[in-house]
Amino acid sequence: MTDITMPDRSGRFGDFGGRYAPETLMTALAELEEAFAEAWVDPLFLSEYHRLLREFVGRPSPLYEANRLSEHLGMRILLKREDLNHTGAHKINNTIGQGLLARRMGKERIIAETGAGQHGVASATAAAALGLECQVYMGAKDMERQSLNVVRMQLLGTEVIPVTSGAGTLKDAVSEAMRDWVGSVETTHYIIGSVVGPHPFPLMVREFQKVIGEEVADQLGDLRPDLIVACVGGGSNAMGIFFPFLEAGIELVGVEAAGEGIESGKHGASLGHGTPGVLHGARTYMLQDDQGQVHEAHSISAGLDYPGVGPEHAYFQDSGLARYESVSDTEAVEAFHLLSRTEGIIPALESAHAIAWLQREAASLAGKTVVVNLSGRGDKDVQQVINLSTEPGL
Repeated sequence: MTDITMPDRSGRFGDFGGRYAPETLMTALAELEEAFAEAWVDPLFLSEYHRLLREFVGRPSPLYEANRLSEHLGMRILLKREDLNHTGAHKINNTIGQGLLARRMGKERIIAETGAGQHGVASATAAAALGLECQVYMGAKDMERQSLNVVRMQLLGTEVIPVTSGAGTLKDAVSEAMRDWVGSVETTHYIIGSVVGPHPFPLMVREFQKVIGEEVADQLGDLRPDLIVACVGGGSNAMGIFFPFLEAGIELVGVEAAGEGIESGKHGASLGHGTPGVLHGARTYMLQDDQGQVHEAHSISAGLDYPGVGPEHAYFQDSGLARYESVSDTEAVEAFHLLSRTEGIIPALESAHAIAWLQREAASLAGKTVVVNLSGRGDKDVQQVINLSTEPGL
């Protein structure tokens, strides 16, 4: 395969990626790489994985013609409905795969981090379905704004561990989960929720999520869209839909969180306004100061509130394989309302960022055909939006 599809032997996509981890994890990461490589060509593993995607997750998710939104914005919009998956987002594609891999490796305990709570819920769901013990690290701030998902995890038998260090958000939850894994690696598998972290996690999560784009390719048939658009935090939903179209000549657009505005410094646009550095085990674009200290990210959506991005997205940007834009909190909330009222679909605030970019760029996209990865549903965000909204009747 070419370097477009696979990292090199050190786990790098061009200048990005790699394996920057404590010595205590190096053996475990090498074992994980070998176990995944073996599983991914094992017909029995693949059969069980795809059976669970079909019978438990509910795949394939529909590719939905959003007629009223299309008419409103003056373009043809097709929504990949990952919000209709069991648990309400794309995250379950990855947790089912990693849960099966953990069981194959004889690991009876899994840990995870979560921001918006969707990865935590998906991890808790996979653990319950596969008979595994599960603990999820979640920032205290995120636990407050995503309290519904905290309760869902607890109902599924998972312990949710609050993280109060730093800003109490996704970055800090990842850090705590990694500390746990260092001390429990022989009995525990860490299910990283996005295409981030040390090799082989970015590759592995991409492979579990690329089912999204593969389904889209089948569902499109002879139709050729002009663009494929997805929100980007760590970047797993975007990578999942982008990857199968890399060499199709279709424009790929990732939408990051501009937060309160790029000029305010309170944003999560690592690709657009970050610099290369090492974060959570991989070299990638990240928000940092001149001394390499991590800047706190900001986004109204907890899932985009992360100061880095998957290393393969960094490679895509520098190689011109995809381009990355950003929209503000205010634009995302407006798009949240727009999709709800035009299509009867309440999107996750993360997904609303992709819709917001279409709304802002409607004039330049007039008449084009666009596929949007609607990565999750917005039940978890409704109360937060109501609290923020000044619109009458809400």
